[in-house]
Amino acid sequence: MAAPATELTRKDFVSSQDVRWCPGCGDYSILANVQRVMPEFVDKRENVVFISGIGCSSRFPYYMNTYGFHTIHGRAPSFATGIKASNPDLSVWVVTGDGDGLSIGGNHLLHTIRRNLDLQILLFNNKIYGLTKGQYSPTSDPGTRSKSSPEGSIDHPIDPISFALGAGATFVARTIDVDATHMQQTLRRAHAHKGTAFVEILQNCPVFNDGVWEDVQDRKQRIHNSISLVQGEPLVFGAPGFLKGIVMEGGDPKVIELDDDDDPIEKGVVIHDEFLESRAYAFALATLSRPDYPLPVGVLREQKKASYEQLLEQQIEDATETRGQGDLHALLHSGDTWTVGD
Repeated sequence: MAAPATELTRKDFVSSQDVRWCPGCGDYSILANVQRVMPEFVDKRENVVFISGIGCSSRFPYYMNTYGFHTIHGRAPSFATGIKASNPDLSVWVVTGDGDGLSIGGNHLLHTIRRNLDLQILLFNNKIYGLTKGQYSPTSDPGTRSKSSPEGSIDHPIDPISFALGAGATFVARTIDVDATHMQQTLRRAHAHKGTAFVEILQNCPVFNDGVWEDVQDRKQRIHNSISLVQGEPLVFGAPGFLKGIVMEGGDPKVIELDDDDDPIEKGVVIHDEFLESRAYAFALATLSRPDYPLPVGVLREQKKASYEQLLEQQIEDATETRGQGDLHALLHSGDTWTVGD
């Protein structure tokens, strides 16, 4: 009889490589939480592959004791597409950053999302290029002073959530590097989704952009500056005595103040629904940003839709049924052929 499978633990997913990030980097927390939940997802490490491009976040495959592929700048989504399409049984994770994924890799990320492959994309957003020592990135705030923008960036930033929604992502979520419980819950939801799961992780770079997310990372400030998205619950935030809610007026979100004994529903506060077919509501949530609004954290949208590899497999089966198994030799010698001599 075969020996029973050994139950995996977090330690099984910790590689022998020295983790080389700056002290205090948010990547440490993300790595630890991914390693903690991974035993829940698979029973064999060889069924998992982590794929990255270039950047601090892209060291991730070295630190996961699974299969991994450290690819070229911005191209991780393309490699992931080929890997998942050729072996749909693998659990495929793309790890990227705001620079790698949304600058040189924007085109590749867009097409992977729109195809809806059944994989997870974790985009670490610290609003800066960290690996190359602090240039402004596609998500940097206007006015960001850096080595490449000494007078302040004049670029209009990309919102990763709006980008994913615009590309047709069937699962879009946001979490924070320092909130371990929430991150693990979000990773579980992302893995359970059948299709492309896009997760933006707000991550601090203590060297080149320290404190960029402080108003939602700090426990005392988070309750006032972020809003936890819970299915079927009203969009209410703040502490008792300082409660506020989100209502819609003329299609635009608006913050209203609430008394502790107010019924949010009677006051017109929006009820969160991540399963709406239209993307309009999720786009409205994506427009909520600091300092005028609380930052939404949680699952913004989830939709059921056939994945790319499911459609590809069905297409192959249909073609085989109507045309037979095929003959590679016959294919190569069909139509116009010629022989190249000496």
